[in-house]
Order: sequence, then structure tokens, then C-alpha cells
Amino acid sequence: MDKLCRFIQQRCNRMPNPENLEKAALRGEPSYVWRAGQERRLKMIIEAAGERINGSILEDGCGVGQYMRAFETLGGKVTGLDYDFERVRDTVQLGLQAINAAGETLPYKGDTFDLVVSNEVIEHVADDRMTVEEMVRVLMPGGRLVLFCPNIGYPFETHGIYWQGKYSFGNKFLVNWLPRGWRNRLAPHVRVYSSADLSRLFAGLPVQMKTQTIIFGGYDNLVVRLGWLGKTIRSVMQFLERTPFKFFGLSHLWVVEKTA
Repeated sequence: MDKLCRFIQQRCNRMPNPENLEKAALRGEPSYVWRAGQERRLKMIIEAAGERINGSILEDGCGVGQYMRAFETLGGKVTGLDYDFERVRDTVQLGLQAINAAGETLPYKGDTFDLVVSNEVIEHVADDRMTVEEMVRVLMPGGRLVLFCPNIGYPFETHGIYWQGKYSFGNKFLVNWLPRGWRNRLAPHVRVYSSADLSRLFAGLPVQMKTQTIIFGGYDNLVVRLGWLGKTIRSVMQFLERTPFKFFGLSHLWVVEKTA
């Protein structure tokens, strides 16, 4: 536990460096601290996976291994993969099994994993269609892919934008609601998806749909800053997932099962 705490502190100390912010823009920032938002997504993954949570699991885009640790405690045989070498190194130092590779060319044979998890990753890869094809390829027949990715309807671009050649970190209001061409000029480093976009990514692949929805976030920072008011806001947002207003949610959650 002391090693994990020191690791988290070291990572947090790196963040103000402009070079680290640039990498965060291009590759996203993984979860360093386990909070309510991560716990909620874990429960969604467990529900989607069923008995597969105890089988062979690939986390494609494992970051620093927070979800991998949770999967291991549930009995899964877990492998992590990430494009960023430093994150893989840090994950391995925590005693987890991870490799440095690109999602477009997974170094595994077909029909290998019971479960593949991709948590806010495909928006950062060079070729999202190829990445989805690879995740489906390495699934066993009957295996499932649990995919989270940014929703174009969310009112904020959470990955920051580029303005006049400089990266501006933080949530940017209404950027994702601009025409695609304008939006992509401001945020060329990260994609957002509509349901139609995701349907195109899976078109022609040997999968059947199990879950197709949109979720709101955990809003842990709001809870820390605002206390009971933050908890109220979180409850309202998550209630909206059961209404047509889920269109404005943070992320898509798609679960697909590989057919024989």
C-alpha cells in the first residue's frame, strides 16, 4: 500500500509539467485514485461480463492498472496493454502483468480472451476501426467486449482544446456541439462518438449487441468540493440515464458478444 501511495503522489507531481499535459491530451489520463466513479464503472463491467469476469481478461488501454487490480481480486486472469511505455512500466512495478503495444495490432492469437475491456481509449488511437476489429478478433466465441467512449452529446469536451497552436487543459463548454469540422479543429487529439459512429465501427463484425446506452460520470470532484450539493447533482445526473436526457451523458457504454 505504501508503494501504491508513493506512486500516486509521484504521478500527481508530474501533472503541472507542460510536457505531461501534452501527453495527457494525446493519450488521456488514467485513473490514479480509486473513487466512487471508478467503483460504479467496475460494477457496470461486472454486470456486463457475467461469469466472464472470472476468466481471461484483457484491458486494452490499462493505464496504470487500477481496474486490473480490481479484476484480479474478483478472480480473473488479467492482462493489460497500453501504448504508453511509462504507464506500462509503472503497472508492472505494482506487480501486474502488462505489455507495451498498440491497440491496432494486438500481439495475441484470435479467440484468446473471455472479456476485453476498453475504458475511454478508442478516442485516442490512430485507427479506431482497426482497434475495434482487433478487440473482437482476440475474443473467444461467446466472449464480450465492454466499451466506454466519449459521447458527442455531452456539453463539455473533457480533454481540453488547442487554441492558436497552444493546448488549453480542462473542460470546454459546448465544443462538442459545434459542427464536426470546427470541433475537430479545436480538438484534433481526441474523438467523440454518436451512436451512428459506433455502429459504423462495428459494422460487419461477428458480434451481437447486448447493451447500448449512455451514462453520466461519477462527479467525484464535485462531491469533494460541494459536499451534499455535489452528491445531489450526481444523483440527478445518474437518474437521467433512465430518461431520454441520457443523450447528454458523458460516455457511451456498449457491450457486444462475439458470435461463433
